[in-house]
Amino acid sequence: MRFMFVGDSMTIGRAGDYTWRYRMWQHLGATLGDGSFEIVGPRTALYEDTGAGADGTGADGPAGQDYAAPDFPGHARRHLAGWGEGWQHMAPLIGPAAAGHRADVLLVSLGLIDLGFYTNAEQTAGNVRAFVAAAREARPAIRMVFLPVIPNIRAEDEPPFAAEVARFNELLAKAVADLTTDASPILLAARPDAYDIHRDTYDGTHPNASGEHRLAGEFAAVLHQAWGIGGPYRPARDR
Repeated sequence: MRFMFVGDSMTIGRAGDYTWRYRMWQHLGATLGDGSFEIVGPRTALYEDTGAGADGTGADGPAGQDYAAPDFPGHARRHLAGWGEGWQHMAPLIGPAAAGHRADVLLVSLGLIDLGFYTNAEQTAGNVRAFVAAAREARPAIRMVFLPVIPNIRAEDEPPFAAEVARFNELLAKAVADLTTDASPILLAARPDAYDIHRDTYDGTHPNASGEHRLAGEFAAVLHQAWGIGGPYRPARDR
């Protein structure tokens, strides 16, 4: 089974992060067993402010590979995530990525950057539907799990932005209900229980170690409960 992580800055991580991708890789290894799954995707880098692209190219050299976990192997670092990239960026990329890497399950955390800088709730929901269509055109039996947008520090300070996030999450749930099929099911993960941006992030948006565990835990829970993939989330390390 081939999993692809799709996301924005919360998923790609920055130099020195573990990332929730690392936590999820640990969980899958513990519950599925080595050799029974594969992490796939066209990128491996963390974000590093070097002028390089997230795909590892750029005039200033390769993008960051300085993961905090030395046991995170290169083959498990693959993803389709980018700092500052949202649904509108990933919709045209997901078809070639899913086809080229033969993804079976997409684990997707997107939307905050869209609502913050690019599109309103309705436009963002339209890009969700375009993303689903492109993924299915490439891989008709692909499965997808979407995480709702977690309001960040900006939502505390700007009520209109908080309302836009809430509206998008309603539209995301509707899109999942409308678009899921027996051949290509879509699941909506829960917002992590008791997620606190003052405790579970390092800047009011991006997850720290506890936040990474909470994000991975929600993906793990819905995979196990709905599709019988893996098991209950038990962090491999308390760090």
